[in-house]
Amino acid sequence: MDSSMIADRRRLRRKVGFWRVIAVLLLLALGFVAYRFFAEDVGLERPHIAHVTISGLITDDNELLERLGKIEKNDAVKAVVVSISSPGGTTYGGERIFKAIRAIAAKKPVVSDVRTLAASAGYMIATAGDMIIAGDSSITGSIGVIFQYPQVKPLLDKIGVSLEEIKSSPLKAEPSPFHPASEEAKAMINSMIVDSYGWFVDLVADRRKLPREEVLKLADGTIFTGRQALKVKLIDKIGGDDEIRAYLATRNVKKDLPEVDWDKKSTTPFLLAGAASQILTLLGYGDLARSQDLTGILPQKLLLDGLLSVWQVGNDR
Repeated sequence: MDSSMIADRRRLRRKVGFWRVIAVLLLLALGFVAYRFFAEDVGLERPHIAHVTISGLITDDNELLERLGKIEKNDAVKAVVVSISSPGGTTYGGERIFKAIRAIAAKKPVVSDVRTLAASAGYMIATAGDMIIAGDSSITGSIGVIFQYPQVKPLLDKIGVSLEEIKSSPLKAEPSPFHPASEEAKAMINSMIVDSYGWFVDLVADRRKLPREEVLKLADGTIFTGRQALKVKLIDKIGGDDEIRAYLATRNVKKDLPEVDWDKKSTTPFLLAGAASQILTLLGYGDLARSQDLTGILPQKLLLDGLLSVWQVGNDR
């Protein structure tokens, strides 16, 4: 056997050895992921306090609603802590989450934990809790409703493009971004906003046990720090984990009960992809791992349709 054949066999052995190592590591990763998921499922069957985080812009989130429904039906959940960090979002999205949390509160204690920001629809959700706890510098409030639409007619005029339309009635598809809204269209939208705003005000008055007239004074879009919100009774207490546990103790929830994270987890395929990516990187194949990164292929997209209850810097209505 000549030297070239010996060298070829050695290269082949190295390649086979490399892929055997990869296969073993991937099997170990699969076993770790399976253990993690089974361990979590077992943990959810033991008595515990469920923790849910609601963050970012609020939309009609079916996955979150399904998760809240499971919490409601799980007898192992003895109490729920909902941590909120959100500027708000769609009024309808906030309404559905509010109702889902109230369904939980009908069976077990719920604490709303206001973090950095819980404004507009974020505050709406916070009112669903039996107790609202915030930090001294947390931002909350901004009770109100807004409807926004773009106006592109000036741009179309500059580039020489016009849009003609024929419709069944003057208010069909109004307001339109292609021409200024008529007074009738503005009145229609305003009527919707006033109706939703009244619903929001009544909700806050009912949940905070405040006279409607008093809530109206607070519901002009103003935002409050936690300290300010406490003074006007929009929250119940300043504090954090200790205050949450102390309140739950008054509701016969044991202080030593573990708190289990019910936040959304990545799916198994993505966990496996992450594990494989880390293994390839450790073995010096980082470029290959990065080329298979799915997070750069799937862009995040957010569409907000309908009336909004959202706090925006520079526009807090």
